[in-house]
Amino acid sequence: MAETRSVVITGASRGLGLASATHLYKQGWQVVAAMRSVDAGMEKLREAAGADADDPRLVGVTLDLTDSASVAAAAKSIEEAIGAPYAVVHNAGISAAGMAEETPMTLWERMFETSVFGPVALTNALLPAMRDAGRGRIVVVSSAGGVRGMPATAPYSAAKGASERWAESLAGEIAPFGLGVTVLVTGTYDTDIITDAGTTDSRDFEGPYRRHHATMDKRGRLAMKYGAKSPDRFAAGLVNALGSTKPFARRPIGFDARMLLIMNRLLPTAGLHQIVRVMMGLPRYGAIKSHESDNNG
Repeated sequence: MAETRSVVITGASRGLGLASATHLYKQGWQVVAAMRSVDAGMEKLREAAGADADDPRLVGVTLDLTDSASVAAAAKSIEEAIGAPYAVVHNAGISAAGMAEETPMTLWERMFETSVFGPVALTNALLPAMRDAGRGRIVVVSSAGGVRGMPATAPYSAAKGASERWAESLAGEIAPFGLGVTVLVTGTYDTDIITDAGTTDSRDFEGPYRRHHATMDKRGRLAMKYGAKSPDRFAAGLVNALGSTKPFARRPIGFDARMLLIMNRLLPTAGLHQIVRVMMGLPRYGAIKSHESDNNG
C-alpha cells in the first residue's frame, strides 16, 4: 500500500492556506493545519473538507510565527503527530498598504517575523527528522513582491524577497540529503490578505503621496474586481509543485505571475520600472515639486 504523504501548511485557516489544506486532504494527503486560532480555524477547515472531527488525516496545530516559543511548540507537536512531514508549505503571511515612509517600524518587524524569521525557525526545527527520512520538500509561497519591489508595499516586498533568497540558499544546503525547495510565485487571488481584513493600511490619502494613493487605490480595486482568481486554482498548482523532484524550482501560479517572471527575465531593470509605474498610474520622475508634496499644498 502506498504511503500516505503528510504536509504541513501554515496559515491554513483562511485564503490560499485554507483552500490548499482542503484540496490536499481531498486528494488523500494527511494535512497538518498550522494556525493561530485552532478551534475556529479547524471548524472552518473540517466543514470545507467534509472531514470528521476525529479524522487522523486532518490535524490542527497552534502556530504563531511571531512567537519563538509557539514555533518550537508547534514543531514538537508536528513531529509527535506525524513524525517527519513529507512537505512543509510556508503560506502564512500578512500584507501591508502604504509607502515605505508611512509604514511604522513595528509593521516591518512583524512582517519579517511572519514571512522570514518564523518560517526559518520552523524549518530548522523540522529538518533533522526530514533529513533522516531522506525525502521531502520545503515550499515557500512568494508573490509579485518577491520578484520585484512593488510601490506602496515595501515591507511585504522586502520580506518576500528575503524569503526567496533564503529558499535559494536552503536548496543548495539540503539537496544532498534528498530534500528539495520550491518557490511559488502567486498571481492575484481573491483572499482576505489583500482586503481590509488581512492588510495593515498605513496610507495617508492627504499626505505627500496622495497622488500615488488616489490612482493606485482605484486601479487596485479594479484589478481585484476583474482579475482576482479563486484560491482553489492556487491549490491545484500547489499539488503539482509538491510532485517536483528538482533540488530547486521556482514556479508561477497564475497568468499574471507567469508574465511578470517572463518580463523580469527579458526586460532591463529600467524598462520594467517604467512598465510598473505606468500600470499603477504613478507620476513620472520629477513630476511632483516639493511644494506640491506639502500636506497643505
